[in-house]
Amino acid sequence: MVAADAAAQAAGIFVGMPAAKAQVLVPGLIIKDAEPAEDEAALERLALWVLQRFAPIVAPDSPDGIVLDTTGADHLHGGEQAMLDALIGRLIMSGVTARAAIADSWGAAHALARFAGAATYVAPPGHGASVLEVLPLEALRLPRTMSADLRVLGFERIGDLLAQPRAPLTLRFGPQLGRHIDQALGVLAEPIEPVRPPDLISMRRAFPEPIGAAETIARYIGKLTVRLCDALEEKGLGARRLDLLCHRVDNRLAAVRVGMAQPVRDPKRLTRLLCDKIETIDPGFGIEVMTLTATIAEPLERRQMASSLIELAAPDISDLIDTLANRVGERAIYRMAPVASDVPERSVCRISAMAPESGAAWPNHWPRPARLLARPEMIETVALLPDHPPVSFTWRGIRRRVKRADGPERVFGEWWMRDAELAAVRDYFRVEDDVGERYWIYRAGDGEDAATGSHRWFLHGVFG
Repeated sequence: MVAADAAAQAAGIFVGMPAAKAQVLVPGLIIKDAEPAEDEAALERLALWVLQRFAPIVAPDSPDGIVLDTTGADHLHGGEQAMLDALIGRLIMSGVTARAAIADSWGAAHALARFAGAATYVAPPGHGASVLEVLPLEALRLPRTMSADLRVLGFERIGDLLAQPRAPLTLRFGPQLGRHIDQALGVLAEPIEPVRPPDLISMRRAFPEPIGAAETIARYIGKLTVRLCDALEEKGLGARRLDLLCHRVDNRLAAVRVGMAQPVRDPKRLTRLLCDKIETIDPGFGIEVMTLTATIAEPLERRQMASSLIELAAPDISDLIDTLANRVGERAIYRMAPVASDVPERSVCRISAMAPESGAAWPNHWPRPARLLARPEMIETVALLPDHPPVSFTWRGIRRRVKRADGPERVFGEWWMRDAELAAVRDYFRVEDDVGERYWIYRAGDGEDAATGSHRWFLHGVFG
């Protein structure tokens, strides 16, 4: 058995068990022939998908993993933990069960992703051996025979190996054991050979002498960008995402990723976005090869210049959005758009800053507050049922006397969303207290029938 799903494992089947024994253990067990070539092809397709969306350096980690170097890209997703959550979430939505970990080395991340026991795990920077000591020997990617021999000698965890002198272990098991330990600890470099599809537009520059000065790096970024834009122009494309890979003389990679809200083919603009990230590049003892790749390229539509005698051209803010997004992350730059829903918290959503208009319009039959709370907050009120607004209410420990009120505006539940909203209603009121502050409050229910709601009062928004 080379693989077993969750139901098979729950029945006692494990990887490596003979198929005949598994069939005896579980009558009616469904067994399919392994297809290693198909699995490798699927893993490479998944690696390309991850390359376009999450990190500039991605490679298949056979037989069941993908390795990423997220340096220079995690900030675009709101940080390491947010990036892992987004990655795992996207995979789950696609029907792929996965676990992921971030660590200082490929070996440590490989071990934590498979043996840490959590869907996502982010090891603290400079963790060393502290996060690896409790993991089993198999986390070191050792051959099965070596792991079995070590267990015969009484070794169970990685920490047991680290507590022993290295020389006797090397004498008994050879240099492979020490190499895997050093790779997990980050002492020994383990370069990643990134996957690259054949149709990817990429430019490469090798240097006779390694470079390291920021000014020199910036100059060659500009030259690579001009060449890349020329290649994009030949195909009528614009770049949506650029990856700059700097191959250092110590066989390590330094990467920079920038994204654009719309396809771009302007060399000056792309050069500026990349040069803004030069401070994140650690040249080490020098960079000997630089590669600039348009990881995502889309058709670039030619726009007709508007005549100043007829109309004013709409201002282009995409450059500003690209600059901000590459500094603070794509998720931090967005705009709000209306959604066709009467329920207030469902009537608005976040969309990309440069997303086209959806055609939906904001409701105009009743005013809406400038600030809508993420969740309605319960308030204590003094009110006459069923149709009168509160005389006073207490919110966040402060009692406010209502001076003016308007309403109610009745909002019905969306029964097609949830069965519980079949009879639910809310009665909203706009109220103003005695110091001039205006609030948006509602009663859950119609004030008479208990099936329509709890009849409790909530504050949902604040008018500016």
